[in-house]
Amino acid sequence: MQDVRGGDSAQRTVPALAALFVLMGALLPVAVHGGASQDWVMFRGEEGRGITDTRIQPPLAVKWQLQLQAGGEQARSFNPPVVVDDTIYFGSDDGNFYALDVHSGYMRWIFKAQAPVNSVPFADQDHLYFGSNDGHVYAVARDTGEERWRFPTEYTVQSLILRYGDLVMFTSDRGNTHFVTADGGREVHYIPNPVWSFHTFQVYDGVMYWAPGPPGSGASFGAYDVYEQGYLWVKRTTPGLNWYSFPALRGDELFYSAAGPGRTITGNLLFVYYAVDRLTGEELWRMEEESFFGDAGERLYEPYRVFVDNLQLLDYLAPALWRNTVIYTSGDAVVRAFNSRTGREAWRHTFLYPTSSAPTVAGDRVYFGVRGDGVPGGRPPRLVALSAQNGKLLWEMDLEGAVLSAPVVAGKYLIFGTDENYFYVMEEVF
Repeated sequence: MQDVRGGDSAQRTVPALAALFVLMGALLPVAVHGGASQDWVMFRGEEGRGITDTRIQPPLAVKWQLQLQAGGEQARSFNPPVVVDDTIYFGSDDGNFYALDVHSGYMRWIFKAQAPVNSVPFADQDHLYFGSNDGHVYAVARDTGEERWRFPTEYTVQSLILRYGDLVMFTSDRGNTHFVTADGGREVHYIPNPVWSFHTFQVYDGVMYWAPGPPGSGASFGAYDVYEQGYLWVKRTTPGLNWYSFPALRGDELFYSAAGPGRTITGNLLFVYYAVDRLTGEELWRMEEESFFGDAGERLYEPYRVFVDNLQLLDYLAPALWRNTVIYTSGDAVVRAFNSRTGREAWRHTFLYPTSSAPTVAGDRVYFGVRGDGVPGGRPPRLVALSAQNGKLLWEMDLEGAVLSAPVVAGKYLIFGTDENYFYVMEEVF
């Protein structure tokens, strides 16, 4: 994302946790471990598609819930957790990285960094890798939280951390994109990153799909060969827009989006949704739409302010791919679904207020957050479920705070956090 400057339903309170913590996703070589537990081990799911075959059918109820430091400031970002072998891993604004039991919320261990941990961690069989605003990327033992190595940068690290083969990759804010060894954290090479913060990317078949193109390329999206250390192709973004969508991949098709004020004269945002050939960058289709913040939300939400705030959500405007449909919640009040082959509209659903998170599809249900009116005693934020087939509203539940970043699915649980510093673990009622 570009820096715009350039059972048990008891609630538990954990004052030691920060007012803001960021739950992040990760990648592992395998998607499902043995036994009944299914892990959420990839940021945005397999190949960034934002889906799981696990069916979670509403109605849902709270399994357990954490309030993170009562009375703290409103959270700006709260990204998906790593869930591996019945343990939830996440970083926090208080400088700690935590491991909690997914069934009960019991705290297994804590690792203390020197500044807020606001990055997307990666988990492999033995280690967790995450970045901190203290300028370091850490590797710690997954079972104990003991530090194995740290890599220093000159800037905050608020990006996706990804292990691919023997390399660990990450971006420091307006610094460099680093490629270091997973064994020991020794730098192999780096790419200057003078513009981007809150950066996410995807690596497939040795190619990194991401935003920071070569110097002078401006606002762009491209394909970078990790081993040859060169760009295969670079595609310019529509003038006036920023690329800030984690890409989804299916076969040779890559789906992503861009947003910003663009050249609109209405004051609305412009959204552009792309499908391109991952091998060549050839555009397969694009759709453009202006934002709409809902009949009620239009009076309460200023488009550019929402855009700036949402840049901190590392999966904001990321698509979910379900069958032949690509689904976007774009931060306005409209959920848009396009035919993934042609770009034609498949369905849409419009709310009174804007959406607050990217979507996750569990089975054939689309889960995400919708904002409220922000007035005490007024309409609260909600978790909603739509039909992935036709966009029909199937279920909704009032929450304490707006969902930030897409829910994740781990076995029978749906997991997310809110901007009022609540962390929810939900399960089916029946």
